[in-house]
Amino acid sequence: MLHDLQSQANMSPVVGMLYSAVRENSQRLQTITEGMSQEEVDYKGPDHNLNSTAQLIKHILYVDLNWVYRFKGVPLPQSLREQYGPMIDENNNLPMVSGVSRDRLISQYEGVITELKETCEQLTDTDLDRVVTFGHDHEKQATLRWGIWHMADHNRYHQAHINQLRKWFKGRTLNDTNFY
Repeated sequence: MLHDLQSQANMSPVVGMLYSAVRENSQRLQTITEGMSQEEVDYKGPDHNLNSTAQLIKHILYVDLNWVYRFKGVPLPQSLREQYGPMIDENNNLPMVSGVSRDRLISQYEGVITELKETCEQLTDTDLDRVVTFGHDHEKQATLRWGIWHMADHNRYHQAHINQLRKWFKGRTLNDTNFY
């Protein structure tokens, strides 16, 4: 398999290249979570105090959904805030997610990637210079160019957490098995 960040059909060159980075990471997220049981999706680490894979996927989904709407230049609709939010709970942690299957979370995330693709098809490379605000209080600024890159980077960052959770989960399963 050849890995490359080729521009996409129906997208301007730089927009397409950045979109390709996001798409590749979304595909990688699907691959690294494939075959996870519900128990593993909900696993919160050896001390049961970390974010689960379910929480991390939902977080990636919600962060990316917010970016898509920033790119569109419109606020995230309240119905989507209620369906996928909040970003953090009252204790400033990722909201609890339990009992939601990996397939359902990935399917929801694929919907966000489809919406990103449709949005990117409307952007020009010049649009990438546009500045938007982000952060919990809209206190930060970024160009659309940085925002699309950040989607790919943020996804990959949390994939490392998911990979670690998988190692711990598999080790826990092996360590809990009595071979005598």
